[in-house]
Amino acid sequence: MYLKNDRILTALSIMLDVAFHAGRSGVVSGADIARRSGLLRRGIEPVLQALSRAGLLDSVRGPKGGYRLGRSPRVVNLHEIVCAVGGREDTTPLQEKDSNPLQSLVISPLWAELNGGVKERLSGLTLADLLQQAEREGLERPRQVPICFSI
Repeated sequence: MYLKNDRILTALSIMLDVAFHAGRSGVVSGADIARRSGLLRRGIEPVLQALSRAGLLDSVRGPKGGYRLGRSPRVVNLHEIVCAVGGREDTTPLQEKDSNPLQSLVISPLWAELNGGVKERLSGLTLADLLQQAEREGLERPRQVPICFSI
């Protein structure tokens, strides 16, 4: 079920945060993600791990470590993010067919149709689409300063 799932919303927020704030190195720290989202680091850690296991994020170790996108924002669709954190279509009927025909014959098919529409919409949107929306809303991405080496 897609509707109002905090884990899904957190995953979408994390992926957009990494895509939006990745500087020249492309790495965003988990602490910075947590601070910007107003969540605790330990609260988002399971979501970060799930996204990493799915190959949507790469974990970078070390003092300048953090997370970076596993693939280009143009090829990561939102449905993949939902699936990575456990969001799935619930294909089981709400109740047994004989116990409540209104639910099984009216509500369950309606819910399946709505769920299919949400899946289709999420499959058609990518992180790049969300980045474009952020720009249209006037949000400015961090500037990428050119690397300057001087002796």
